[in-house]
Amino acid sequence: MEWQPDQQGLQQVLQLLKDSQSPNTATQRAVQQKLEQLNQYPDFNNYLIFVLTRLKTEDEPTRSLSGLILKNNVKAHYQNFPPTVADFIKQECVNNIGDPSPLIRATIGILITTIASKGELQTWPDLLPQLFNLLSSEDYNTCEGSFGALQKICEDSSELLDSDALNRPLNIMIPKFLQFFKHCSPKIRSHAIACVNQFIIGRAQALMDNIDTFIESLFALAADEDSEVRKNVCRALVMLLEVRIDRLIPQMHSIIQYMLQRTQDPDENVALEACEFWLTLAEQPICKEVLAGHLVQLIPILVNGMKYSEIDIILLKGDVEEDEAVPDNEQDIKPRFHKSRTVTLQHEGGDGEQGEDIEEDEDDDDDTLSDWNLRKCSAAALDVLANVFRDDLLPHLLPLLKELLFHQDWVIKESGILVLGAIAEGCVQGMVLYLPELIPHLIQCLCDKKALVRSIACWTLSRYAHWVVSQPPDSYLKPLMTELLKRILDGNKRVQEAACSAFATLEEEACTELVPYLSFILDTLVFAFSKYQHKNLLILYDAIGTLADSVGHHLNQPEYIQKLMPPLIQKWNELKDEDKDLFPLLECLSSVATALQSGFLPYCEPVYQRCVTLVQKTLAQAMVRPLCMQQCLFGKPFLTGTVFPMYHQHPDQYEAPDKDFMIVALDLLSGLAEGLGGHVEQLVARSNIMTLLFQCMQDTMPEVRQSSFALLGDLTKACFPHVKPCIAEFMPILGTNLNPEFISVCNNATWAIGEISMQMGADMQPYAGLVLGNLVEIINRPNTPKTLLENTAITIGRLGYVCPQEVAPMLQQFIRPWCTSLRNIRDNEEKDSAFRGICVMIGVNPGGVVQDFIFFCDAVASWVHPKEDLRDMFYKILHGFKDQVGEENWQQFSEQFPPLLKERLSACYGV
Repeated sequence: MEWQPDQQGLQQVLQLLKDSQSPNTATQRAVQQKLEQLNQYPDFNNYLIFVLTRLKTEDEPTRSLSGLILKNNVKAHYQNFPPTVADFIKQECVNNIGDPSPLIRATIGILITTIASKGELQTWPDLLPQLFNLLSSEDYNTCEGSFGALQKICEDSSELLDSDALNRPLNIMIPKFLQFFKHCSPKIRSHAIACVNQFIIGRAQALMDNIDTFIESLFALAADEDSEVRKNVCRALVMLLEVRIDRLIPQMHSIIQYMLQRTQDPDENVALEACEFWLTLAEQPICKEVLAGHLVQLIPILVNGMKYSEIDIILLKGDVEEDEAVPDNEQDIKPRFHKSRTVTLQHEGGDGEQGEDIEEDEDDDDDTLSDWNLRKCSAAALDVLANVFRDDLLPHLLPLLKELLFHQDWVIKESGILVLGAIAEGCVQGMVLYLPELIPHLIQCLCDKKALVRSIACWTLSRYAHWVVSQPPDSYLKPLMTELLKRILDGNKRVQEAACSAFATLEEEACTELVPYLSFILDTLVFAFSKYQHKNLLILYDAIGTLADSVGHHLNQPEYIQKLMPPLIQKWNELKDEDKDLFPLLECLSSVATALQSGFLPYCEPVYQRCVTLVQKTLAQAMVRPLCMQQCLFGKPFLTGTVFPMYHQHPDQYEAPDKDFMIVALDLLSGLAEGLGGHVEQLVARSNIMTLLFQCMQDTMPEVRQSSFALLGDLTKACFPHVKPCIAEFMPILGTNLNPEFISVCNNATWAIGEISMQMGADMQPYAGLVLGNLVEIINRPNTPKTLLENTAITIGRLGYVCPQEVAPMLQQFIRPWCTSLRNIRDNEEKDSAFRGICVMIGVNPGGVVQDFIFFCDAVASWVHPKEDLRDMFYKILHGFKDQVGEENWQQFSEQFPPLLKERLSACYGV
């Protein structure tokens, strides 16, 4: 017999649903408690589905809310629903998918796909056939509701639909969907394309078998009057460009013409989808060939798309010039992610190599808008096309730029400045000619009366910072710095933010060029502390940290320390241990501690203690932490803090502690050890950091291990007596982390082993075997990032220096990649110790280097000023080899040398 609700129970549930829409927090809390109680009764879920599907007299928001609470229950504990309840819910969903209300149909669709994604597609075998049959219904609502549900299932379970587990239903679904491309209802046509689109990127076989029909059907819909249909057509073509460009090439001219039209579509959502086409095309090898003839049309369209729309200006409060006193809305502050410390080496002709996974520049700064819009997409497309076409883009752009940059209308002028910034990387050669005139104009725009013009001028100037710094400082650097510092203290928050970010970029480029102006710079940055609201404070920390990285020990002057440290320490004392604002502040202090060196001593004790506490707290929390569920319905918090009994029994669903606190703390400890050197010894002696480090090195999260190994290396350099007693426990852990699947972890573990080797000396011998095999494997591995290769080579050299008998027998297996990895590294202590190691190993096993001796010669020639005794070691090996083979053979051998190498060896070593 069919389940029927108890009337009193039904009234109770309805009242609860009404109460949950109340803005009153006390009412909300009562609702949550009540829900918790009701969830103990299995047939509570029957009431929820009953309200959704049967109570047509109730208002739609209440019915829909009932369905969404049911969806959350399905998500949380569907496996505990009795079969009768599960069956009743499924039956009601399918029977009511054609509800007259679009909101209710959509809610039922969400419920169906949530049940399906709980592994139920396999145990609900008649779902897909039922929905399929309903597509043929004469009733529009039924057809649309079924398609809506199918679209959600295609989004959530695309791989499963193309698998043997379900007998590949996609083979029937794709041809069926294609038939609906011709349906009379635009909503249905749109659903049909959206369903097929889910299978393009995965190259589902059923779609590949029908690819020509699909593409023909898309072309037939190209001029559809419905904007949603046009949007899905554009989306399909963009994905096909990535996956089946071979099928598009014959039609490419027409497709480009179509996309040029659509990028100007009156509906911005369509224009945005079409604009993605240029971004994707730029990544294809055929881009230059197929697009060159269309640039004359495309460039003005992209430039036009870079203007702020009227709605953008309203959302960005473009008319509000001064808002610095208005506190930030906490929701607007994006979470910040800490990038763990990676140890790198100094290169010839540049500073330390950045890690291989550098993030791209943000393309512009209107982050208050929905993250991605036509303006940003157009700017990104122009940026990538500038990188493809380089200066060939300029004939199409320069006439436009001239008009835009000096335009009376600020909106147009602003878009011109954005254009100039977007092409900075790709067209830099061709732009050099115009920069002496443009940079002063941009510096003038920093004083524009419109805040949005001032902020974009900051960003564009930062994109040309490299050129600015390459000119005499009085020409551009000084005026730019002076104006940017004024903008850091602007009355508008958006301008403050843009100026702070731009100044950080300038600091990275200018480095020690800034030293003469340090007093002036610090005065400005410290004054900003008292002026900034929450969000910009976080960016200010970054600008101060970057300044410390850029000028290094020049910051260690009593006058500068007196300006900078009090406000930083004041913030440090204000923040609680669980406040995420600690991340940027800890990162900033880490850079400052490294730069100030002994100048940081007066501040180090409380900072050190707190970092140790943060690590300890996080490790303790990792032991146990129940999950607080938080769902949002209609923008109101719902079920906050509810803990269902099952969560106590499912530790796999416990929420992990936020390990970022521990990672940032470990990195600051590294900064302290690096900056304070031997002075850190007393702090280490009075703490349990070595025990904590032992735990962190074995953490499941790679970033924690990465930062642990960086700290281990820094402590090894600063206070080895505290590290030495732990070596027997630490070395096996280091050995197992020599796994290049985790590049940065492997890199830092490798570096730490090298530092430990130098301190251990001959005592390293028992551990050499634990790590040597992995190191040799890594250095011979194809496609290994440069930083990792260099650190591996240094460590092999250092290990060979202290344990030559263990390492030298393998010389032949690594000498060639070893030499090529280190030839571009600057002369420094690490390179020195590694080359001493190689020389000692060649002494033990000269045969190991014979076959690759030319590589050794090349690596030796890369030294500019080796220390006297190292030079003697090189001299002996080169002359020993020459004497061994005889004058005539040496002549033949040295004929293979490039002229420059021949010259250097002859001049420096007389061979």
